[in-house]
Amino acid sequence: MKCLALKLFQANGAVRQYYPLIVIFVFGALSSVFINKYWNYNGGRSDQQHKHLILHRPFSIVDFDDHGRYDSDQDAHELIIRETEVDVISDQDNVEALMSLIAANEMKSMGKGEKALKLIEHGIALAPKNPDLLNGYGELIETLQDDILMADQMYFQALIYSPTHKEALGNRKRTQVIVDDLDWQQLKRIDEKRDKMSSMPDSNMALRRAKKEAYFQHIYHTVGIEGNRMSLSETRSILETRMAIGGRSIAEHNEIIGLEAALKYINATLINRLGSISVNDILEIHKRVMGFVDPLESGVFRQTQVSITFYDT
Repeated sequence: MKCLALKLFQANGAVRQYYPLIVIFVFGALSSVFINKYWNYNGGRSDQQHKHLILHRPFSIVDFDDHGRYDSDQDAHELIIRETEVDVISDQDNVEALMSLIAANEMKSMGKGEKALKLIEHGIALAPKNPDLLNGYGELIETLQDDILMADQMYFQALIYSPTHKEALGNRKRTQVIVDDLDWQQLKRIDEKRDKMSSMPDSNMALRRAKKEAYFQHIYHTVGIEGNRMSLSETRSILETRMAIGGRSIAEHNEIIGLEAALKYINATLINRLGSISVNDILEIHKRVMGFVDPLESGVFRQTQVSITFYDT
C-alpha cells in the first residue's frame, strides 16, 4: 500500500512539471479560435456592406459641457451622404472629409456656427472637389454670414464637379437671381461713374490728377511683371525728376524710361489715328520699350529660337 501511494505521488510530481506547457497549449488553441471568428466577421462582409458601414457609421462631436443636456435618442438625426462622382471609399481623405460634413451639420443644428464652418473648411481642404462639401459650405456661408456671392460661387463649383447635384441645382437656381441683380446694380454704378467722368472737361484738376496717378501705376505694374524691383514712389520719382534711385540697377531705370517713351509715342500717334495697327507700329513701340535696355535688339524681330523650360524646384 505504501509503495502504491509512493508511485502515485511520484507520477503527480512528473505531471506537475508539464503544467506550464499545458497552459500555453490551451491558451494558444483558444486564441486561434478567437482570431478565426474575428477574421470571418470582418472579412466576410461584401464591398457594399463595407461601404455602407463607412458612410453610415456614427460620428458625433459634442463638447464636454453639452453632455448633460444633449439627448442622442431625441436630437440625433440621420445624416446620409449621397453617392457622388467622387470615390469616397478608395480615398481615405474623402471619407474623413465627409465625416467633417456630418459633424458640421450637427454643430449647425446645435447653434455652433463657427465650429461648423471650421469643420467643413477642414473637409474642403481634404477633398476640394467634393460637391457635397462645396454645397454644404455654401449653405453655411449663406445662413451664418449672409454672403450670397460666396455661397453662389460654392454652388457653382459643386455643379462643375457634379452637374446633377440636386441640392446644388436648387441652391444655385435661387441665388443666381439675387447675384444677377447685385451684378446689375454694380455695373449700373460703374456706368454712372464713367458717364460722370466723361462729362468732365480736360481742364478739370481732379481728372488730370487721376489720369496722372493712373499713368504712374500703369508703368509701375507693367515693369513689375518683368521683375523690376522699383516701388511706386520710386517709379514716380524717376518719371518726374529723372533722378537715379540708389541701390537700383541701370536696367531697372531704363525699363521705366523706355516704357514711358513707348506710351508717349502711342498717345502722340496711334490714339487719334484711324485704321488698324500695322507691324511697323508694333516694331516702333518695341524700339522705345527696349531701346534703353538693349538697343541692338530693339525694334527688330528676334533672330534666335526661344523656348520655355520648366525646372523642378
